[in-house]
Amino acid sequence: MNSGPAFGRTFFYAFSYYCIMQEYIKIGRFVATHGLQGELILHHSLGDNKKLKDLNVVFIEELSKSFIPYFIEKITLKNEEDLIVKVEGFQTKESARKLFPKDVWLKSEMFREFVGKSAPIGLLGYMMVEGKENLGEIIEIIEQPHQVLCTILYKGKEALIPLHEESLKGIDHRKKIVEVILPDGLLEVYTT
Repeated sequence: MNSGPAFGRTFFYAFSYYCIMQEYIKIGRFVATHGLQGELILHHSLGDNKKLKDLNVVFIEELSKSFIPYFIEKITLKNEEDLIVKVEGFQTKESARKLFPKDVWLKSEMFREFVGKSAPIGLLGYMMVEGKENLGEIIEIIEQPHQVLCTILYKGKEALIPLHEESLKGIDHRKKIVEVILPDGLLEVYTT
């Protein structure tokens, strides 16, 4: 095993990337312009949360791992999943087009303030448990029409765990635990 300078540099860059990505959480995407005054539609996964009207900054990853803040002048709630956002410095429809389709991120501490309690993305960072076994931390949420897929690190490998009415036993928001009952053999797929 090589433990020289190249290994150290590679580990440092991988660890730095992990830390940067843990600092920011993707909440949605600018999907279209709205009107003629430079407003954008932000499709998000934060749930139906009235506090979103108080959001004053979002981040866009302009370059790899380089998040740039965009300050918000005004937010109008359109529906549970969409906001109409007026970003500072964008006065026309044409200028606002530069921001879509771009992913939108929040700093992790802001994310916890604005995520709705019932939004699946709010489970990020929770521990997944089956019986007495700690399966791993939820590191990604993928929403699908009839279920939610959670990515966890299980024995050093990424594993996709479906959450639906048959597999979800309960959620303890205070302890940040998601209890599941998994089909036989599901986890073995990721360890062989």
